[in-house]
Amino acid sequence: MSIDVTHDLPWDKMREECGVIGIYGPGKDVARLAYFGLYALQHRGQESAGIAVGNSREIEFHKGMGLVTEAFNERKLEELKGHVAVGHVRYSTTGSSLLANAQPLIFRYSKGMMAVAHNGNLTNASEMRQNLALTGAVFQTTTDTEVIVNLLARYGQSSLEEALIKTMVDIKGSYSLIVMTENRMLALRDPHGVRPLCIGRLDDAYIIASESCALDTLGATFVRDVEPGEIVVVDGSGLTSIKALSQPRRAACIFEYIYFARPDSLIDGISVNRARRAMGRQLARECPIEADIVIGVPDSGTAAALGYAEESGVAFDQGLMKNRYVGRTFIQPTQEMRSQAVRLKLNAVAKAVEGKRVIMIDDSIVRGTTSGKIVQMLRQAGAKEVHMLVSSPPITQPCYYGIDTSVRKELVAATKTVEEVRQMIGADSLHYLSEEGLLAAMIGQNANVSRNTYCMACFNGEYPIEIPVGLDKYTMEGCGC
Repeated sequence: MSIDVTHDLPWDKMREECGVIGIYGPGKDVARLAYFGLYALQHRGQESAGIAVGNSREIEFHKGMGLVTEAFNERKLEELKGHVAVGHVRYSTTGSSLLANAQPLIFRYSKGMMAVAHNGNLTNASEMRQNLALTGAVFQTTTDTEVIVNLLARYGQSSLEEALIKTMVDIKGSYSLIVMTENRMLALRDPHGVRPLCIGRLDDAYIIASESCALDTLGATFVRDVEPGEIVVVDGSGLTSIKALSQPRRAACIFEYIYFARPDSLIDGISVNRARRAMGRQLARECPIEADIVIGVPDSGTAAALGYAEESGVAFDQGLMKNRYVGRTFIQPTQEMRSQAVRLKLNAVAKAVEGKRVIMIDDSIVRGTTSGKIVQMLRQAGAKEVHMLVSSPPITQPCYYGIDTSVRKELVAATKTVEEVRQMIGADSLHYLSEEGLLAAMIGQNANVSRNTYCMACFNGEYPIEIPVGLDKYTMEGCGC
């Protein structure tokens, strides 16, 4: 029997959304490029993976559950021949984890075939689904991406560019979207730019991906980010841009920088790694603590811990070791072992922490369950003191834009004071980075950014895109990614 680590272990993290990649490359093995691109984006989704390829006549595709390496093999890749491809790795934020929901979604419409890959969540998906169903639309999945598919089919008598613009007017929420026909590729980003999307070049090929780390993996050159409200069209004539919708305000998800994105990625002109180190330096200014060592909870807490050490002068050490061979599933442990399940992923380095006053830095606390287990683990390894510092503000609100957070009552910072959380996790002290400090760290990377540049609703409830009255986190229709 196997279990899903992310669902069954007490791993206290906001869970990733999804990753998308598109490749237009006549003469290239586009399916294999998409495969390795998805491999680089695996951190954005581990439930399913899919690749669709266009060869000017039709679209062929393959999708499977699990990791990219589980969904594909050499034979499957050899069968996907063409000059344009789109790929997707999925983590369902609210929709069911089923093969039917795996993307890209492929469909036929009045002008041929189309494949759609989506990262994000539509806040008006339920309303749009009901309206479409009343006019005869049929739905085969529980993802809100299928709302987009039906709208594109409804506007199919127009050009695809016009159909996309009309669809963008109808839908609300977050979306980084790649659409592929039998012979060309289009990509678009919602007017707020909530989810990342970037463009690269590999010889004469164009690559569009959720993160620049995928471009690096393929040896491609980063060109630029897709702008909020922009549609990018790639075909035999090259790349063209359409400014489809005006930008109300930028509202890029701040958690891309705090946790989700790979540290080697560049998003909207800012290095994720450098941003995280800046958060750690700011944390040191706000929360100076007398200690012997600074450690990070790997991997996303490491850069902030290094920044804290740089600013404070407290030595950085590797106090926690991550087991990098724990995959998505593993053999069912005994009940006794399940109570210590966090040790399957992390273990304390006793010689590093024994007798030491330890500052432990993590990127966030969601429910607090894992934080308490790690504090206990460090104490059992001989740590004299354990001070927990968090390189983001307290998470007090759910996300509706493509990240899986709990309903508000399950977010520990929404129901407990900082002191109550400290007591719950058993730390000697607990400190969060302030909202002002987080913004200062980001502004230090790019002087052109401000509070209005980012969505920080999970900290302060200021949602940049309207949330329908009565919309419940657990009853949202499906999931775009």
